[in-house]
Amino acid sequence: QVQLVESGGGLVQAGGSLRLACAASGRTVSNTGMGWFRQAPGKAREFVAAVSVSGGRPSYADSVQHRFTISRDNAKNTVYLEMNSLKPEDTAVYYCATRRSAYCSTWPYEYNYWGQGTQVTVSS
Repeated sequence: QVQLVESGGGLVQAGGSLRLACAASGRTVSNTGMGWFRQAPGKAREFVAAVSVSGGRPSYADSVQHRFTISRDNAKNTVYLEMNSLKPEDTAVYYCATRRSAYCSTWPYEYNYWGQGTQVTVSS
């Protein structure tokens, strides 16, 4: 069993930056794909970014491409999401997830373990 705990959310003005972290415990996630998703009120959970075991060629949603960066520190069993140039439409609860595969995926149903989420609010 894997436990994921997100941190780093908060309130920021438009154009600002935040860095989210997702710390895993209970089992190593260094050999699994990791992803970030978000869910705004009244909307479905959507893909944000994902990274495979190697960390190379991560995937991003079009809406965050060139603004967000996903990275992982396998030694710390942690994945990060650096968010820059934040917009009010980025406001959501952000979740990290891991799956039983070395590869990343953009589909929420392909992930097996989820964190409890961290709130990101971007004011205009």
